[in-house]
Amino acid sequence: MSSVPRLVVAAPSSGSGKTTVATGLMAAFAARGLAVSPHKVGPDYIDPGYHALATGRVGRNLDAYLCGPELVGPLFAHGARGCDLAVVEGVMGLYDGAAGEGELASTAQVAKLLRAPVVLVVDASSQSRSVAALVHGFASWDPQVRVGGVILNKVASDRHEELLREALEASGVPVFGALRRVAQVETPSRHLGLVPVAERRGDAVAAVAAMAAQVADGCDLEALLELARSAGALPGAAWDAAEALASSQPDTVRSKVRVAVAGGAAFTFSYAEHTELLAAAGADVVPFDPLRDERLPDGTRGLVVGGGFPEVYGGELSANEPLRKDIAALAERGAPVAAECAGLLYLCRELDGLPMCGVLDARARMSERLTLGYRDAVAVGDSALAVAGTRMRGHEFHRTVVEPGAGAAPAWGVRTPRPRVEGFVQQGVHASYLHTHWASTPGVARRFVERCRTS
Repeated sequence: MSSVPRLVVAAPSSGSGKTTVATGLMAAFAARGLAVSPHKVGPDYIDPGYHALATGRVGRNLDAYLCGPELVGPLFAHGARGCDLAVVEGVMGLYDGAAGEGELASTAQVAKLLRAPVVLVVDASSQSRSVAALVHGFASWDPQVRVGGVILNKVASDRHEELLREALEASGVPVFGALRRVAQVETPSRHLGLVPVAERRGDAVAAVAAMAAQVADGCDLEALLELARSAGALPGAAWDAAEALASSQPDTVRSKVRVAVAGGAAFTFSYAEHTELLAAAGADVVPFDPLRDERLPDGTRGLVVGGGFPEVYGGELSANEPLRKDIAALAERGAPVAAECAGLLYLCRELDGLPMCGVLDARARMSERLTLGYRDAVAVGDSALAVAGTRMRGHEFHRTVVEPGAGAAPAWGVRTPRPRVEGFVQQGVHASYLHTHWASTPGVARRFVERCRTS
């Protein structure tokens, strides 16, 4: 049973200012001495980095498509354990979810699963009285979603704020704050969204501080905290990596085995639960930075290379020839290697003409086309991660192309949005564009670590 006070920060649409408000609230409450648990609805990796900077705690995702609705509450309780407050940033518009799947994976669904009140961030630019109709529509659309109040964003002036507040008085929905447009809180974007914290550490710290100052100055933090405390108790036990593995297969006592996990500015996309599951399965998880380290950690028996932006750092990754050769040698020995998206590109022969690790007989290049969306996938054959027939849900998010798109032994048979095979399985390597959340199928972590012991 979790009774952590909590808020869901949502909006009518993308671009309304959810990230600014959610991150600012996290940082403002943390500055008051509260232990704040940061969460993000959906698969996005970048926003949680800003959340972590704001709170000093790991930013965690809550994705009802990748993990199933039944895990949203337990994963939330796991991340929020021992905290004074949890702030959950939504995704897209409040009621937008997985395409063609109704409310699945929407902010509204997660708010209902968490029994949490919603604070609606409204872009008030270019409107005045109409804001009341907009808020009324969102507040009344689903009676199970409790819109507890509104924060007005991008307000032009004191007079504009006065008109907006007057209009909303009749709606019965409280206004918890009004924020002016401030350049310092805007964060730079590029082809896949915001620039990650790891790439702009000093500027990111300043931006988060500016968000906190703006929110603290423009919002009623006491009223928001009172709203968060109105959230009812959340039944059920918190998720635990060791218990999740025990339920997938009886535990056995084994010696530790070293698994290297790529990090640094080029590989910033990862879910905290992956390393927690690896550790619970018996891995000694050691991070390394492919931009700086010229060899894998001593004693490495397995390698995990997640998502990120290798296309931005292609020159530096290519120039680190000693590490590229070390990774190729590890794969050649048959050691387990799990690579997702950016990891897939890094294992190719080349990326935009620059030599990469050469583990896969494939070439990668940047593309103008954005590939984005949830995927329903099935393991085509046995691999270091899964046995044939294992079903997992994933997410694709990239502007690159790998040619060919699948090896002689593909990683996945993807069923949505069109049937196809994708990715590569060769020796111990499992490489794919799909980002997956291992909490949904914890047995993959156990299988990976066992393969590290026996390879």
